[in-house]
Amino acid sequence: MKAGSTAYPIGNQLVRFCVVGAAAFVVDAGVVEALTKLAGWNPYVARVVSYLCAATSAWWLNRRYTFGAGQDAIHREWAKYLAVNISGGLVNYIVYAAMVASLDGVRAWPWIGVAVGSVAGLIVNFAANKWYVFRRQAP
Repeated sequence: MKAGSTAYPIGNQLVRFCVVGAAAFVVDAGVVEALTKLAGWNPYVARVVSYLCAATSAWWLNRRYTFGAGQDAIHREWAKYLAVNISGGLVNYIVYAAMVASLDGVRAWPWIGVAVGSVAGLIVNFAANKWYVFRRQAP
């Protein structure tokens, strides 16, 4: 059964999406560490490169194992993936910032805001990837 087929339940795709996200984190962290520690790059420039490496690997893995290829040309699908996932990152940050600004408990323990923001961003990214980036025409 193909990863993107409709025979996979949404829960299975969500688990695969999370596993791909964890793999992308390893790529992101590994590249930024290598560029800053081994190559002596500026950490801000290194982060841009590491994000692009991580996002590209996540796109490929999601395309291959989570959702299957979408209906767009490959370069267009990749560009949509980058745009969608930046949007999820913004949702993550907005939720975090709003919680820090309005809740004493989150100001004291900011990791709570990070966790809630991460879940909000994950949900936005999963939905946008499933129904926008990797969508297919009905048969």
